[in-house]
Amino acid sequence: MLRKIKVLIKKEPVFFISALCAAATVFLVPPDREYLGYIDFRVLAILLCLMAVVAGFKKAGIFSALTYRLLKSTKKGKILGVLLVMLPFFSSMLITNDVALIIFIPFTVALLTGLGYERSIIPLTVMQTVAANLGSMATPVGNPQNLFIYSAFDLSAGEFFGVTLPLTGISFLCLLGGSLFILPDRLEIGQLKKETVSDKKLLAVCIALFALSLLTVFRVLPYQLVTVITVIVFLILRRELFKEVDFMLLLTFICFFVISENLGRIEEVRTLLQTLLGKSTLLTSAGASQIISNVPSAVLLSGFTDNWRELLEGVNIGGLGTPVASLASLITLKFYLKIPEAKIMKFLGVFTAVNAVGLVVLLVFAMLT
Repeated sequence: MLRKIKVLIKKEPVFFISALCAAATVFLVPPDREYLGYIDFRVLAILLCLMAVVAGFKKAGIFSALTYRLLKSTKKGKILGVLLVMLPFFSSMLITNDVALIIFIPFTVALLTGLGYERSIIPLTVMQTVAANLGSMATPVGNPQNLFIYSAFDLSAGEFFGVTLPLTGISFLCLLGGSLFILPDRLEIGQLKKETVSDKKLLAVCIALFALSLLTVFRVLPYQLVTVITVIVFLILRRELFKEVDFMLLLTFICFFVISENLGRIEEVRTLLQTLLGKSTLLTSAGASQIISNVPSAVLLSGFTDNWRELLEGVNIGGLGTPVASLASLITLKFYLKIPEAKIMKFLGVFTAVNAVGLVVLLVFAMLT
């Protein structure tokens, strides 16, 4: 039994730490009826569907085919690096940061592994994570905290974009500059082996299910219906794909839901937040995001301030920083840990350094504008 626990800790360190933290908050806030509202089942269901669909895309051979086409069109590393970073940056504006990372991180890992540039996986996936988190702040539908603030404060499009677009612009320039130095100028690719889609039927099914998932993201279809459809289709066609779904990631999200909600119910924490908000809503919201992540911070702090502008800036900029500042970052971490001989401390070191620089730059920019 002890051996199994040690194996679990080594294999799932993020889940283990989050579970311990969640258990600690339970002692501070005893379970009651409010616990039933902690879990965002919509987010979990969408993540489940998308992970299954991405596994289907990989099985169908689309990642290999796209890699072949991409490398055939360009052998310049700088261009490829910029492209791989900008794809999640711009796509996250419409499909959210979580979805963008679920799609592009596995693709990038497969591409770099195939090229023999495993040493570039950490810096590139970290930059992609930052790009998804920053790109998603541009629109009301880019991430949950934007949608919440946009609705809670009854903002107009002009008010919203007046705050987010300048931040998005400076983020774009910083990411563009940073992505130019990840891959060497000239890639040593060698002879390319032509890759095509191996299962067109599965690909068509996955495209249809992906479209349904996106409609769920935009709240056109109920997540319950799309989840049932996705599960049934894969159970009939390719039930082995469920082995590729990271259920531990879903459990990790549940732990963080418990942590953030319980912290928000502790009176001392609430009093402290009220005091800090009186000094700076921008810094308080960015700081709170480092501990309980930016979505719960937006919901929690909105009850204590009318300064929606700094709250909007703070929770979006605050998505940079710690791995839990934006729960979308945990998606990248989990995908990286699946790589053989993954170096967790090196990843966290690069992640922290890049995020810290971005956090400081954007906070200074926000305070000066």
